[in-house]
This record gives sequence, structure tokens and C-alpha cells, in this order.
Amino acid sequence: MEQRITIITLGVKNLQRSKDFYQNILGWQPLDSSSEGIVFFQLNGIQLALFPQESLADDAGLPADGKGFRGFSLAHNVGSEKEVDALVASLEEKGVRVLKQPEKVFWGGYSSYIADPDDNLWEIAYNPFLPLDEKGNTASIH
Repeated sequence: MEQRITIITLGVKNLQRSKDFYQNILGWQPLDSSSEGIVFFQLNGIQLALFPQESLADDAGLPADGKGFRGFSLAHNVGSEKEVDALVASLEEKGVRVLKQPEKVFWGGYSSYIADPDDNLWEIAYNPFLPLDEKGNTASIH
């Protein structure tokens, strides 16, 4: 299997509320392939999909309870500590729940955590060890 992710799908409790968060708070534009039943956003080389939690669980043949910490976070890396501070402050002004204010972290970077409407964790981070290209993509380190 190739080392590749093409789509990350988040099971959401309220599709319209989640679409509003990603579109109106984060400022992302849905793709034309979105419908009343699923929303797609083009990211750096992959897509993020929002899909009703019950439907996603049914598709996978699993219960939809989704209790507790899900064991993952999504990360949005930026180019400096100041960019982390500015982005988190902007999101907080828009009513986004900040779970952890920006701070220096044990691994040598600087990060904060926010939650989307379904409590999916988003880390807003500056990682001095992870170079980003001009488009914000991670550069391969060998």
C-alpha cells in the first residue's frame, strides 16, 4: 500500500452546523462535488469530507456512539509562533472553543488546540523542525 491519504472523512452530528464552521469560521470553500448529504473541502493534496456520523458508522458497519477521546487530532501548521498566536486569537474572536492556549511545547515547537463543533481536535502549530513549502505543504525530510 502506498503511503498516501486522499480523503479524511469526519463523522459529524449536524452536517449544516459543521459546514458553517468550516466555511464561515475557518473560511474554507466547499467543492462543487458537495451535496446535501456530504461536504468536501480541497486541502493541500487531500480532501476533507464532512459526513453525518450515523451514516459514516453505518457505511463502516460500526456503532455510531463515538464516545470519549477519539485518539487522533488534525494539525494545521503555520510558519511562526506569531502566526499561531494570530490565528488562534482570530478563531477565538469568532467563537471557536480554544482547548489549549498557544504555548511552547515539550517537543520544541509552539502549539494550541481548538475544537470543531463535533469536538474534533485541531492543533494549530509552528514546528521549527518541519519545513513548509510556499503552498504550506510539508517538505519531505529523509
